[in-house]
Amino acid sequence: MVESSTGGRPKRWVVGITGASGAIYGIRLIEELLQAEYLVHVVVTEAGWRVLKEELGWDTTRRQAALEQRFGEAVTSGKLVFHPNADIGASIASGSFRVEGMAIVPCSMGSLASMARGISDDLLTRAADVMLKEGRKLIIVPRETPLHAIHLENMLTLARLGVRIIPAMPAFYYKPQSMDEMINFLVGKVLDSMTIEHHLFRRWGDDLS
Repeated sequence: MVESSTGGRPKRWVVGITGASGAIYGIRLIEELLQAEYLVHVVVTEAGWRVLKEELGWDTTRRQAALEQRFGEAVTSGKLVFHPNADIGASIASGSFRVEGMAIVPCSMGSLASMARGISDDLLTRAADVMLKEGRKLIIVPRETPLHAIHLENMLTLARLGVRIIPAMPAFYYKPQSMDEMINFLVGKVLDSMTIEHHLFRRWGDDLS
């Protein structure tokens, strides 16, 4: 388990999944964090569960069981901790609970708007608000197109607060051969912002002498 540079406590990341298309990005990020031996706290909105069902075919009637089926021993051992979005008193809702930061992958325009306006009426937006007030990393992957002026203004507001915004945009310079490679590229960009080492895509210039 990765330990903090400030002491012996294990490093934790919060991962949020909302109702925007692209739930696989969040799932792949969780897998990579667990592989890198981080503790992962997960919160999923109601719309996020709907997307997991529609896009990935998950049976979301028993949510803890769905996570156990996907992530196995990580859930039963406590390496992955699931928080219901309605649990506003969960650990990640408090600034005294120390985490490295939070990534919301994907991030809907509704959740983005709540964060930009300081509205924290569920656990996901409350946890994001905690990141802002505590000066911790907050990374969002917005997924919407086209964008109108309110979307852009809300993103600008968050960017000015130091939020890292990584749009769900693929790259083609490394000639991806599959959907999986395109997913890995985006997740790799998120891990870069987390300053976590990975080998999910070939970096520009890596094959040059």
